[in-house]
Amino acid sequence: MLARTAVPSRTGSGPGAAAGAGAGAGAGARAGYWTRLLPLLAALACVTRAPSFARPLWNPDEGYLAVQAGMLAHGGELYETVVDRKPPLVPWLYQAVFAVAGPDSLTYVRILAVLAQLATAALLASLARRRWGDRAGRTAGVLYLLISVGLNPEDAQAAAFEVFILPGTAAAMWCADRRRWGAAGLAAGCAFLAKQTGGAVLLPVLWLCGARRGGLLRLGAGAAAPVLGAALATDPAGFLFWTVTGSGTYASFSGSVLHVAGRALANATILAVACAGLVPAVLHNRRAARTGTADLWLWLAASAGAVTVGLHFFGHYYLQLLPPLTLLATAALRALPPGRLAGPLLATACCCALFLTWGLLAPRAELDHARRVADAAARRTGPGDRVLFWGMHPEAYWFAGRAPASRYLTAGLLTNYSGGRDGTRTGEPYAVEGGWRTFREELATHPPALIVDDSRGKPYAPERLPSLHRLLAAGYEEAGTVDGAVLYAREGR
Repeated sequence: MLARTAVPSRTGSGPGAAAGAGAGAGAGARAGYWTRLLPLLAALACVTRAPSFARPLWNPDEGYLAVQAGMLAHGGELYETVVDRKPPLVPWLYQAVFAVAGPDSLTYVRILAVLAQLATAALLASLARRRWGDRAGRTAGVLYLLISVGLNPEDAQAAAFEVFILPGTAAAMWCADRRRWGAAGLAAGCAFLAKQTGGAVLLPVLWLCGARRGGLLRLGAGAAAPVLGAALATDPAGFLFWTVTGSGTYASFSGSVLHVAGRALANATILAVACAGLVPAVLHNRRAARTGTADLWLWLAASAGAVTVGLHFFGHYYLQLLPPLTLLATAALRALPPGRLAGPLLATACCCALFLTWGLLAPRAELDHARRVADAAARRTGPGDRVLFWGMHPEAYWFAGRAPASRYLTAGLLTNYSGGRDGTRTGEPYAVEGGWRTFREELATHPPALIVDDSRGKPYAPERLPSLHRLLAAGYEEAGTVDGAVLYAREGR
């Protein structure tokens, strides 16, 4: 009884003081751990993302987002006059950055991408440390950033959808590991709002939750809240169509099996090269990688399913594999003696250096083409003129500083053409529902001053599309060519 009622003395002696001192020491150790690790991870995140600042754009996804942000800033409405087959979080992010820093550069968006990678690395480090100790936490954080560049630079360095999925997926698993089901659902919902495939993390989260009824209710409510909020903040019917029901033709299989399999194998091979330094250690310690990691394997399987959906296999899809791969590799490497851990880390760092060099020296033929075409369009039009770039380079609008004549910023939405396929099932019949009717109305209401046919022999060339061919024949005349693109000026201008 005396022990239960004892209180710490003012001099700091007694059982209560000892407990308090132990808790304080633990808090101090935790703080010391992170004050040493976070600066290292921050520096590594800056180094691995350095090539992203070396050029104005990395891929058409960045261009699409930049143009969408400009349209939203000038009164456009998402899923009405501004459309894409994506949820709204990343377009809103670009819009917010442009509102603060201006629309002429993606530098500040790239800084947010660095922070997203740092947050992902820190969450993975925390997960690994909780399960396997301090050394595993450091290993996971460093490993993730080293392999995060292990794809074609236009996939790894772009500040596009997948980069902003990853903090949400890692946060969902971090919260689930601590049985914080509402927060786990909220993080998974935010990952979905970055891109639909981010919702795949719900599978391992549900596995961790099990049959806990209260946990399942909190998890479901947490996941639904941001998604429903985004739907209500835009247009619920439009949100549902553009993020779920309107992508049937894009997500369905078509074309050559060899073409699809070749793209999948090529990007998987590139990622395997980035992880080559880890493979021997992981194979040697397979049992350690399997012990107590069922949820991580399920996370990897769910992410692989997200990569596979639609059978396009773009390189940036593979970024979603990196967090579970990092933790599984960490689980295997923890069986190594401290002196032998340096080898796999050094080999992975060397692979990282190769990819960073690739990023700095990568050719920029398509980017330069888009700039030349955009410059030609800007010279032939005024700042208030609308332009239609018929092709797969929406960044041309951003480079030219001209407003799009249509909400459809690429030919893909009106023809189902995708760089991940071989061009079959391409044409007007495969467009998004109602797309050509809306497109014709837009061009009739606000005829573009210039139409740039940038198809260059692709299956979406105007001569294969009756509606566009008639439009060009009725009111436009050829006004020159630039780098293979044909310019059509409106008659009478």
